[in-house]
Amino acid sequence: MGVGECADVEPVLDRYSGAATGDGAMRLGRRGFLLGAALLPLAARAEGLAMRPLPRPVPGSAAIIGRAGLAGVVEYAVLDSASGEILDSSGQQGALPPASTLKSLTAIYALDRLGAQHRFRTRVIRAGDMLVLAGGGDPHLDTDGLDALAADLVAAGGRSPARFAVWGGALPRSGQIAIGQAAHLPYNPALSGMILNFNRVHLGWRRNGARYDMQVQARAARQSPRAYTIRAEAADQQPVFSYLGEGPPERWRVSRAALGGQGSRWLPVRLPELYAGDVFQTLCRARGLVLPAPEVIDDLPAGNEVAGLDSAPLVGIVRDMLRFSTNITAEAIGLAASGAGSLETSGAAMAEWLRGQGVVGDLRFADHSGLSDASRISPLTMARALTGPGLRLGLADLLRDRPFADDLGREGDLPAPIRAKTGTLNFISNLAGYADVPQRGRVVFSIACADPARRAGAAGREQVPGVATWTRAAKRLQHDLIAGWMARL
Repeated sequence: MGVGECADVEPVLDRYSGAATGDGAMRLGRRGFLLGAALLPLAARAEGLAMRPLPRPVPGSAAIIGRAGLAGVVEYAVLDSASGEILDSSGQQGALPPASTLKSLTAIYALDRLGAQHRFRTRVIRAGDMLVLAGGGDPHLDTDGLDALAADLVAAGGRSPARFAVWGGALPRSGQIAIGQAAHLPYNPALSGMILNFNRVHLGWRRNGARYDMQVQARAARQSPRAYTIRAEAADQQPVFSYLGEGPPERWRVSRAALGGQGSRWLPVRLPELYAGDVFQTLCRARGLVLPAPEVIDDLPAGNEVAGLDSAPLVGIVRDMLRFSTNITAEAIGLAASGAGSLETSGAAMAEWLRGQGVVGDLRFADHSGLSDASRISPLTMARALTGPGLRLGLADLLRDRPFADDLGREGDLPAPIRAKTGTLNFISNLAGYADVPQRGRVVFSIACADPARRAGAAGREQVPGVATWTRAAKRLQHDLIAGWMARL
């Protein structure tokens, strides 16, 4: 057809729409009319498409990972929550360190073995001429709670004892949760059945002329007495913190050049029984009851309970642990659930429990918090654990919503609800939980990102170059993967 013939279509379109016609339309004839009538719906559809552009196809998971360009390894799995069917997976998966996503498995293990309403009890026992502060493994006991226990003890009456002892044998003792971490990291303290303030102490300092005033306190919301069993001093040294040994007292040196005018931070406690005994002695003295210097005992003597304090129900402790990712809470409830004599044997008991729940795959747990690099699990196995026992024990209701809020802000919001547990170590960033996918319902997912080469030289260190940028990129990738599943599945 020539250019002129194309122009002849216009009168037919005008006549079809009721516009004025001319001789050109009369000469077009039946063939032209039918052609114009056929083109009208196409034109109308074309106009509609111009108004509403076709949606861009949603890239697959492999494309999303490739576009992110994150250094290292990225593995993932998504399961249907009802059937356990694999909806998307990175295929052949190796077992990777779970980091703090392991706490989600510790949560369901403890809830199953101990029960949601289980409470940890801290007791004061009078055995002859000795008063014993007996820890019950309560991971939430703080100075304010210990003060309430001192008030009950004083109200019960009785004379000052000849001896005052602290017992922490309800859980096995360990000088730190994970070997290889820097000594000053507050999330890696000592562990025993006597836990106070997450076995951390608050160090504050202020410059006073040529010297520094140091305050070491057992800080809580209402009570913050001095911790006499722990001391700190400023020194001319290269490392910011130096731990001089497990006294008593415990002693720290802090680089004078790093202190500035004033500041504060938490430090880990290595002698938790003496720490708790020291604080309890101070609180009792303030109420008129004088106790001798505390001593640590290995065996709990028979006697009468004269005061006691119960923790909140386990389900609340678990919710807080998942929200704030407290390592010592995970270790305490995991050890209480297993009754094992060490973290490694307790981790192995938890892995065996999961196998008994029908969770198949490579399960190796060196602890309950995920702080150790020796723990291993694949994303597919993690997703299976969250699908079976996780759903049965109500884990989804205990996990945090908006898990990207801290790192991505509003950019981390998703079009549908998500509840998940993060897991972050230097050059390790994981996420596992539940997402509500439109048109499908709830799915269970697990994503593991790791850069093993850089991780090897960064374990247990603070402020590692490049780790903040890498971690943010990993979290952005996790967000985009979930958004892709929500759009595709």
